[in-house]
Amino acid sequence: MNSLREKFYLASGYAAGFCIALIMVVILAQIVGRLFGFIIPSAEDVSGWALAASTFFGLAYTFHNGGHIRVTLVIQKWSGRPRFWQELVVLIFGFALACYMTFYCWHMVWESYIFEEVSHGYIPIPIWIPQVPVALGMTALNIAILDDLVGMIRKRTPSYQQHEDELNLEDV
Repeated sequence: MNSLREKFYLASGYAAGFCIALIMVVILAQIVGRLFGFIIPSAEDVSGWALAASTFFGLAYTFHNGGHIRVTLVIQKWSGRPRFWQELVVLIFGFALACYMTFYCWHMVWESYIFEEVSHGYIPIPIWIPQVPVALGMTALNIAILDDLVGMIRKRTPSYQQHEDELNLEDV
């Protein structure tokens, strides 16, 4: 099961990397197209959507690998029960916030689909299509936070804390 979770987070990271590569290809095609006198329709739109997708796809991978910025000036001095309760409260709050955001991301996708919204670029693309990766990325972050929350309840060290501890050992 643990390797399945690792593969899920890695797939989320790969999806983010793919979106960054897509941005590069679209912009490169736009540059080459301008040299030869033609444009790539809606290139700016596709690049912007890929940027949003890469950001949200990368959330779960970054969370799992301890890449998000956490202010640990106070809690790094804590140990035992106070640290456990503080981490538990933060994970519960983070999970609640991520659930709220995920719900409204999927609600936004649903509304865009129902109202048949399209982009205003050269190519009228249904807006729900580029919104789905954002909602999927938020769902993946939800899963990552829930994974660490359940782990904390089962007395496991959260994945991000393991990476922070490794970094703190390197600083010494």
